[in-house]
Amino acid sequence: MRVAIAGAGAVGRSIAGELLENGHEVLLVDKAPTAISVERVPQAEWLLADACEITSLDEAALQRCNVVIAATGDDKVNLVVSLLAKTEYGVPRVVARVNNPKNEWLFNESWGVDVAVSTPRLMSALVEEAVSVGDLVRLLRFSHGDANLVELTLPEESALAGTQVGDVEWPEDTSLVTIIRGTRVLTPSRDDSLEPGDELLFVAAQAREEQLEDLLSVRREDTAS
Repeated sequence: MRVAIAGAGAVGRSIAGELLENGHEVLLVDKAPTAISVERVPQAEWLLADACEITSLDEAALQRCNVVIAATGDDKVNLVVSLLAKTEYGVPRVVARVNNPKNEWLFNESWGVDVAVSTPRLMSALVEEAVSVGDLVRLLRFSHGDANLVELTLPEESALAGTQVGDVEWPEDTSLVTIIRGTRVLTPSRDDSLEPGDELLFVAAQAREEQLEDLLSVRREDTAS
């Protein structure tokens, strides 16, 4: 897979290193000469150019990229790169870094963004995830379909503790994608049971998040007389 990364700072270089280790082809683009540090990621291609300019993106052969990552420290630049990648070059997957959470609402399909990654929001979510049991934590927002990757640690008092996955009536527009149990990562099957302490990862429509949290967190009162 060929990946172009706009922004060769610490974030861009770190992403490039991970992708190269996984066998992908990576191009780093930055307009600042001081950011071109070939010796730090020698396996990558490097291009000294302004990623907001069509001529630069032509030189980068963006049309051959499977993924473009807008990883600069400037939200305006990341939005422009995302829009150009999607509309001018038809890049199938565009991932954009959000530096200021106040700008997160802009990072959607109207600007060509498939996935927006907000570092402040993600760090906050990880803190919440570490201290919260029974609370839904939003980890990542997907622009298409208004869906989010959310996590909830199943509390002891959950009504669903001990219930098999296939017996749960999940809300519409939600999908249980992973169960993390201790050091194990489980792909859920209908016969798997939900156990207290399980970390459950869902892709869910934002409108269904409250319903999902209520389903997993609250033990229903026994109304039988």
